[in-house]
Formats: sequence, structure tokens, C-alpha cells
Amino acid sequence: MAMAEKGVVLLDFWVSMFGQRCRIALAEKGVEYEYREENVVDHKSPLLLEINPIYKKIPVLIHDGKSVCESLIIVQYIDEVWTNNPLLPSDHYERAKARFWADFIDKKVHECGTRLWKLKGEAQGAAKKEMIEVLKLLEGELGDKKYFGGETFGFVDIALVPVTAWFYSYETCANFSIEEECPKLVAWGKRCRERESVAKSLNDPHKVYEFICFLKKKFGLD
Repeated sequence: MAMAEKGVVLLDFWVSMFGQRCRIALAEKGVEYEYREENVVDHKSPLLLEINPIYKKIPVLIHDGKSVCESLIIVQYIDEVWTNNPLLPSDHYERAKARFWADFIDKKVHECGTRLWKLKGEAQGAAKKEMIEVLKLLEGELGDKKYFGGETFGFVDIALVPVTAWFYSYETCANFSIEEECPKLVAWGKRCRERESVAKSLNDPHKVYEFICFLKKKFGLD
């Protein structure tokens, strides 16, 4: 049963892996909210520029008139405000470890993935090599566990799972197979998609690829 919550608004963009983290976290907590789509490619709304003047980016969570920015900070905020179904471990060390890996994902995965579809030739080859190394490190941390936190779906899973909707695009642009390189990680992604919160929040990988093709054309990268 979803908790009707006054004054919860998410400014987001449909294909954003960062926004999807927030959607999954809100769904896991059963929080009802107003979704506002932002056109971040061509025209950012005055509201977005007003409430996130530093980065001027989505996602932004508005709760009781106050704005919270940056996806991992938003997910932690959601976890602290709505205390049911905890997303971060209760153990201090395990919590620190979860934050470490989420930060690793933020620093490495998206930037490397962007290089895969933006670059060609040797530069793309270097990005592919780095992406495989990064994903193998994540697969090593996952090991044989069901989720990154063990039996419980949580913070690191939420940080990474939206990226799986982009795997097809990375593979198609750079001509490699993530499943061949990291089978356990791909199997984990499929397990996560069995959760309603994830299934409802993630895009069809082919729709993501269409969006990347649109971006490549727009920026003259074809």
C-alpha cells in the first residue's frame, strides 16, 4: 500500500539513469509522488534552474518545498525520511562500503559509457577496455551474492541497475558482449528487473539506443 505523501515532486528525464535511481528508491519505499518530465536536451525549465542553480541538472527531489539534488544524495535522503524497507545497511562498516561502491559507480561507469558511444577507433577501444575492467571489479564485489548487499536489494543495486538498460547501447556502439565478459553481473541485472520497482523504472534497452542515435545525430557524431 503506497503512502500518500504531500509535497513530493521528482524533476526527471525519462532516459536518465540517475533519475531512475530516485524512482526505484521511491517505489521501494511505497512513496507516491508527482513526476515532472524535464526537457534537459533542449530547454531546461525555469523551475529546474531555480531549484538546482549550481548544477542545473536533473534529478531533483522536492519535498515540502525544499529541493534535494544529486541522485545518490536523493536516494540517501529518501532512505532517511521514509524509514520502512531500509536501503542502506544498519552496520556502520557495511554502510560505508555500500557508499564506496555507489561512489565508484558514479565516478567510473557513466563517464566510461559516454565515451563508448561518443568516440571511435582507438579512443573507443580504450574506453571499452576500461569499461570491461570497471564491470569486472563490480562483478568481483557482487561475487555469488543475490544482491550487492547479500539477500537484500539496496543502495548499491539502486546505484547500478539503471545502467543495465544502457548495456545494449554500449555493446552495439563498441561491438562487445557484456554477458561474455561479466555473466554474473548480467544475471544480477535480470534478477533486479524481476522487482516491480526496477521493472517500472527502467527503459527498454532499444529505446535507450534510439535516444543515443538521436544524440549522435544531434551532435554530429555519426
